[in-house]
Amino acid sequence: MRVLIFLLCALPGMGFAADRPVSPLEFESIVTGKTLSYSTRGMEYGAEEYFNGRRVRWSYLDGECEEGEWYPSGEQVCFVYDELPSPQCWQFYMRDGRLLARFENNPEATELYELDRRDEPLMCLGPKIGV
Repeated sequence: MRVLIFLLCALPGMGFAADRPVSPLEFESIVTGKTLSYSTRGMEYGAEEYFNGRRVRWSYLDGECEEGEWYPSGEQVCFVYDELPSPQCWQFYMRDGRLLARFENNPEATELYELDRRDEPLMCLGPKIGV
């Protein structure tokens, strides 16, 4: 019986595949110059554009974008944004060739899964203009 369980787990696509941790340096090499969209609970959540120099642009896909930056903190990747200066730290993993992010500020929070990785920039409507 143990041999059967081992063989099932060893087959590709079978059993429970472990999520492989992604270091901040590996994360940087994967995302720089790309735009990644993320989902949670089966629904599209948002997208982030990653620039050289660890600059980012986030959007909930509503046309509004938030500028920020990321930095490594141990094995985590932490983000700060112009409008949200408190660090938002994530641990990234690789699952089936796509990134998986777990929010470290709140272990109860839902995971984000990479839906798409592309070269095109985010669609941002531009700065807010007041009356």
